[in-house]
Amino acid sequence: MSFQPGQPIPYGRQHITSEDVQAVTETLYSDYLTQGPKVAEFEAKFATYIGARYAVAVSNGTAALHLCALALGVQPGQRVITTPITFSASANCVRYCGGEVYFADIDLGTGLLDLHAVRRLLESHPKGYFQGLIPVDFAGLAINLEAARLLADEFGLWIIEDACHAPGGFFTDSTGKVQRCGNGAFADLAIFSFHPVKHIATGEGGMITTNNPALYEHLLRLRTHGITKDPIQMERHDGGWYMEMQELGYNYRMPDMLCALGISQLTRAEEGLARRHMLATRYDAAFASVLAVQPLAGAAGHAYHLYVIKVPDRKGLYDFLRDRHVFAQVHYIPVHTMPYYQSLGWQTGDFPLAEEYYAHCLSIPLYPSLTDAEQDYVIESIKEYVNK
Repeated sequence: MSFQPGQPIPYGRQHITSEDVQAVTETLYSDYLTQGPKVAEFEAKFATYIGARYAVAVSNGTAALHLCALALGVQPGQRVITTPITFSASANCVRYCGGEVYFADIDLGTGLLDLHAVRRLLESHPKGYFQGLIPVDFAGLAINLEAARLLADEFGLWIIEDACHAPGGFFTDSTGKVQRCGNGAFADLAIFSFHPVKHIATGEGGMITTNNPALYEHLLRLRTHGITKDPIQMERHDGGWYMEMQELGYNYRMPDMLCALGISQLTRAEEGLARRHMLATRYDAAFASVLAVQPLAGAAGHAYHLYVIKVPDRKGLYDFLRDRHVFAQVHYIPVHTMPYYQSLGWQTGDFPLAEEYYAHCLSIPLYPSLTDAEQDYVIESIKEYVNK
């Protein structure tokens, strides 16, 4: 069916095929709905795709962040730095553990955490004042984790890479080597989300990747109530039924039927990434001569979860597009301006570049099943509004 104006066009959308449905149905008819073989299969295949040694499937991306903070020992009195332009979970995971969140401003051209701003924050306090750093591969653009690692090592920080937007994304390091997001080369831990608008959709779900065997074993316990059945780790072994709760953990497991969907979706990951790049290239060309529309910087390794533009009248364009059934979105409201974080002392004006970005940003439709005709309609609508 050809596109007709009036059909809704969201900013993001899952793509479910008959193969996906078959994969889930087969698992529903199997012996395991949860804690079965599909979990380990998804973990192994995802780790291979990302290029990491280990992967741990969990219930969602927020759970992944929480478990990472726990595994790295975040506790009251510890301080962690992240970006104000992210979903609040990137900061909340520190608060879940009683830690304190600090923010550093962004680079206005990319939307990424500005590592120069991070350095200024670190140098304004004694060494040892901060314990961790949570950079975000915002919109799918990989932050330079090699540079982040050098900074972290200088000041004694661990790194959690929030790569929810960037499976398949990469940057090129100082030696010319391609470093895929989440591969563990520079971050202690990395996390991904499988929310429906992400590259790989399972409904809900998340993944943690790492190259550290001790962190991997710890995460396996934490996601299942702090319990182990491994005889090597247990203090005693009463029999085949025996298990030990060795610490306080959570039920953050991902069920087999969602893992089956993830496995099926993973087979199309590169195809979806290629389509996202094609759509982004078409947007780039369409807006190249439109002075009122400024796309965020792109790159060869961009995973293009989002295509973000900056416009003078964001609210006007947002409403105009909605009237035309184009449902754009804003990513993100700066975390430090949220009432909860303002109750902790943060104020509007603390991070002027993040706030300037927020005043003008708009995420326009981008997903593999977006047709050329639908994209043309989005482009024409934006041009019509800004050229008035």
